Amino acid sequence: MRSLKVFKYSAVALFSSALFSMSSCSIDVVPQDRYVEESIWADPSTVELYVNGMYAELKKFQFGLFPNLGYDNAMDALADGMKFTSNTPGNGTVNILISNANQFSPASVGLNYWGSGYDRIRRVNEFIGGLKTKSQLSDEDKVKYEAEARFIRAYAYFWLAKLHGSVIIFRDIEAYATKDNPRSSEEEVYDFMLEDLDFASSNLPVTNKSGRAAKGAAYALQSRIALFAGSIAKYDQKQFNTDPLTGIKAARATDYFTKAAAAAQATIDLGQYELDANFESIFTNKNTKEAILRVDFVAPTMTHQYDLGYAPPKDALGNTLVYGVPTAELVDEFEMKDGSKFSWDNPAHAANPYANREPRFYASILYNGSAWKGRTINTSTADAAEGFVQFGAQGDPKRTVTGYYTKKFLDPKNTNFVVNKSTQSWIELRFAEVYLNLAEAKAQLGDFAGASTALSTLRAKRTLPAVSLPNLTKAMEIIEHERNVELAFEGHRFWDLRRWRKAHTVLNATKMTGHKITPNGADFTYEVVPADASDRSFTGKLYYLPIPEEEVQINLGLTQIQGW
Repeated sequence: MRSLKVFKYSAVALFSSALFSMSSCSIDVVPQDRYVEESIWADPSTVELYVNGMYAELKKFQFGLFPNLGYDNAMDALADGMKFTSNTPGNGTVNILISNANQFSPASVGLNYWGSGYDRIRRVNEFIGGLKTKSQLSDEDKVKYEAEARFIRAYAYFWLAKLHGSVIIFRDIEAYATKDNPRSSEEEVYDFMLEDLDFASSNLPVTNKSGRAAKGAAYALQSRIALFAGSIAKYDQKQFNTDPLTGIKAARATDYFTKAAAAAQATIDLGQYELDANFESIFTNKNTKEAILRVDFVAPTMTHQYDLGYAPPKDALGNTLVYGVPTAELVDEFEMKDGSKFSWDNPAHAANPYANREPRFYASILYNGSAWKGRTINTSTADAAEGFVQFGAQGDPKRTVTGYYTKKFLDPKNTNFVVNKSTQSWIELRFAEVYLNLAEAKAQLGDFAGASTALSTLRAKRTLPAVSLPNLTKAMEIIEHERNVELAFEGHRFWDLRRWRKAHTVLNATKMTGHKITPNGADFTYEVVPADASDRSFTGKLYYLPIPEEEVQINLGLTQIQGW
């Protein structure tokens, strides 16, 4: 594999192109037109540049991207909350993947982060090695920079672990002296990540520069990772894979859930973050106190194209791409404003389905009748530009195939995103997730009163009534619902279904749906229609994806995940 070769370049790869070697020279000359390794480590500004560069790893997953798929919201489209509109390769690749589990193989992994992830891990290990052996920084700065580096290393390892479970651990730069390296157990991989985050949370400052991890980010990521590990320990139980290195002992579940709860509570206790009373503004307000760690953009040099990809067609007719749209399954999950469940079987709800819904619905979904940028959205069959079209009727329709458009993340003030592009921030770690993690971890530990308090605190900020979680079954049902609507389009749902080992039931042998909305006099009729051309396909085998075949061929110490 690329990351396992014994390279000859500098430990500070950012400047590797500027380094040089000299032979048979009796006079040491420091060139004035390039960096040498010693001068890099002697200059705090160059170290800062390197550390800033490490955070580029977060951009690989911004707005629900998955690196090798290349489209915002791809991870939600792999689950049940979003439907990609195209059925052609490219922006329809996700639809191809979800329709046939046989699309995944060692030769074509489908979701491939192996090379990219290990490249980042190598760079982090090079940096930590140079920091300890070559840096002239103060001891205090060395520890802080190491803490940031280990935060990024844990972040990269988490993506690898979510895909494969058992992967290779490289603790330091010396580990690369051996070309052929075996996989470690899934349990060891999670313990390694949590060890990195223990160091990060102990040594990061309470506040840091914008876009950089502080103590709260380390705690928040730790709560996410520990919750994931606890879920695997509890729900996997070697049902889906016989590889001796995958899975986590059920006896460890309590340890991980305890760690997740403690890390979430520690984030809250810092007093640095707040739940925002205005849910809609969270995703366009760069000063929101809900952002624990975010990626910022500034025009014209650093922009993205989320609006171009997801705005409804009449925002820029002939230009918008409408890669994906919300499913009816997600839309129906949002509660009424009084906290009761929405139901099409309720005559009052069915007669006016978008009235009196909770605030998160209006902040997340553009529906038939929405007020948006000075017009009223019409997603009925009567509107040839913005209205419903059956999935598959056109190869790349660039309009809704479910009767809905996304609203969350769109910038309502950006009326010329074709030229200006977009600058709203991506929040990688959000304070609301911490409360959701705390509620789930406490429920798994049997502290239902504590879980109820955590979840009710979040719901109160969304103007919803408190909930009671009386037992684990009911608690997990309510928590799953809350995660689904609170974190919609933030890239969590697919991974939640995987860690709960529910993906093979929710995402297999079923079709997601939309609402075909047809004018009926002054009213509308709503017909549930399939948004998938064929049943979705997710088998238990997909909980542990194969390692890319080429990596196994290069690294003679690496074995393929059993079953592949």
